[in-house]
Amino acid sequence: METGNLGTTNVILGIMAAVSVLEALLLMGVGIGGFILYRRVTALIADVETRHIAPVRAKVDAILENVQSVAARVSHQTERVDHAISGTMDRVDETAERVKTSVRERMHQVIGMAQGVRAVIMSLLHARQAPVGGRW
Repeated sequence: METGNLGTTNVILGIMAAVSVLEALLLMGVGIGGFILYRRVTALIADVETRHIAPVRAKVDAILENVQSVAARVSHQTERVDHAISGTMDRVDETAERVKTSVRERMHQVIGMAQGVRAVIMSLLHARQAPVGGRW
């Protein structure tokens, strides 16, 4: 009876060995298939990058360069305008101060003349009202 059990065990071991060999071949096939798929996908990505992405990137880089150039010019012009406005405001303030000083000086002259005329008129009026002989 031991011979029958040993034969069955050998058959089962043979089947297991064959299945293991088939699994190893299957895993090697999957590995090779994965490697081939990897190479194809890598080649496809390189092709897409060469035909589509590289030209778009060149255009985007050119646009970015133009935008940077325009931004630099705008910044320079903004500085020039700011400087011009600051200078103009300084000149306006200076001119306003001169006008104010000039008007003030002329007004002081006019007021002084008016006070002088008033003093003369008041002096003449008081001289007429004064009584003869120094009495009222």
